[in-house]
Amino acid sequence: MKSPIGLFITLNPYIGKHGYALRLKGVERGFNDTAQKRNIVIHKAWYVNKKMAKYLNWVGRSLGCFVVPSKDAKRIIDTIKGGTALYAYYPLKKYLQTSHFLDFKKADLFYKKMFISVKIASH
Repeated sequence: MKSPIGLFITLNPYIGKHGYALRLKGVERGFNDTAQKRNIVIHKAWYVNKKMAKYLNWVGRSLGCFVVPSKDAKRIIDTIKGGTALYAYYPLKKYLQTSHFLDFKKADLFYKKMFISVKIASH
């Protein structure tokens, strides 16, 4: 299973197997557009902390999800829920050659349209 890259839009929080979490909509066809189907979300993880990073030189494996420290999860999720753009970068050649969101003007236009549709859909 590969970690998705590219532009995501945050949706609504929910309570799942990892506790309070945040759904994401991937908006880049072929790179992250199956994020909802794959349940790629933002959730807390006990292993995301300075100690793990310092002593093990990594913070665990999330199977594609974005993970945040347990103590900060609610604050982070509540801050970015409901239409925030989240960008996951990796220098994949195919992505760099084909993404529409690496062009700022196109990305800004898309985000404005997406933000309006997310707000309307959430009412």
